[in-house]
Amino acid sequence: MPTGLRPLLSRNPAEGHRAATQLELFFDLVSVIAIAAVTETLHHGISEAHGLPMLVNFIALFVVIWWAWMNYTWFASAFDNGDMGFVLLTFVIITGALVFAGAVSGITTSLDFGTAIFGWIIMRVGMIGLWLRAAADNPAYRRTALRYAGGIALAQILWIVFYLMVPAGSTAFLPLYALIFGVELLVPVQAERAHATPWHRHHIIERYGLLNIIVLGEVMVSLALIFGKIYDGHLELPLVVVGLSGLVVVFSLWWFYFVEPEHLKTTDLPRALLWGYGHVLVFGCGALVAAGLGAVMDVAGHHSEISATEANRWLAAPVAGYLFALWLIRDRCLEGLFARYSLLAGAALIGVLALIGTPVWVVAMALVLLVGLRAQGVQAPSPHSA
Repeated sequence: MPTGLRPLLSRNPAEGHRAATQLELFFDLVSVIAIAAVTETLHHGISEAHGLPMLVNFIALFVVIWWAWMNYTWFASAFDNGDMGFVLLTFVIITGALVFAGAVSGITTSLDFGTAIFGWIIMRVGMIGLWLRAAADNPAYRRTALRYAGGIALAQILWIVFYLMVPAGSTAFLPLYALIFGVELLVPVQAERAHATPWHRHHIIERYGLLNIIVLGEVMVSLALIFGKIYDGHLELPLVVVGLSGLVVVFSLWWFYFVEPEHLKTTDLPRALLWGYGHVLVFGCGALVAAGLGAVMDVAGHHSEISATEANRWLAAPVAGYLFALWLIRDRCLEGLFARYSLLAGAALIGVLALIGTPVWVVAMALVLLVGLRAQGVQAPSPHSA
């Protein structure tokens, strides 16, 4: 139980047995809520035949959800001391994230942030508070921490001006949105150049793995809905095939991600940035798989306005994207022919299947084949691997 205030000193990046804390897991619950909301909204948009316009909104909102998680996760890896001040500022961030998450479904539909902007402001106030504490208590990292605090404050001012001046439906909205988010992405790049923060490599690997489990959990929710329909008396062969195939898909995606326990083998800044930022493609594609599987379920259950071919594309394309993203951030740096190139080849194959619009069971069979191929290049990790 945290009591009192202590200096918010940097953590030892070589600390042994460093694991996610209960507070970090509690914080992740907000991400669960937000990702579930944005995924469900896209799923319904796909089935109602306006998936492509909704996809743009999904991307715009998903990266914001991921970025809020990123900001806190990397700070906590370097400076979490577990005192009352850290916990209370984390609660401030969680409060803002919940205000924002409550509006996610509406924002995904219209990109009108409305009062949800106040949730984003609350989150940023909490993060700036954490960085200012780190600046005050760590002379070696003061310039880095102040760059973070100043960069976050600048980006937040830009968001407020953007919200007040640019209507959601205007042609300038998305380009300016992307421009300000680019400013957000540059804050860590510039801050870390002053003096790289002492983030813990194994801790960060675990934290990213936990978020990927949350994302794949959305696929499991779609599967539960399929099996629920079967339980309710819709015992139809197409639904059974979709359900079983979906199981193979999610099990394969889990295996591809966790087969390599040492995701990030270096703390080199360019490599770490590519790995850390590139994960948004992994997480985003995982959520899209969930939405696509839901759309395939709707077609199989005769509750959709799109064709089976189109629904199948919505499932297969993000599977291909997930594999490509994993190759980009991890596998291209591995040793061994199979380990380095099997996911890239698999992404190309499933990309072709997506263009054709092949049924989900074909994608599932391709993934089984790819799992076998990929297994030739790696050994299964030990249950006790870091």
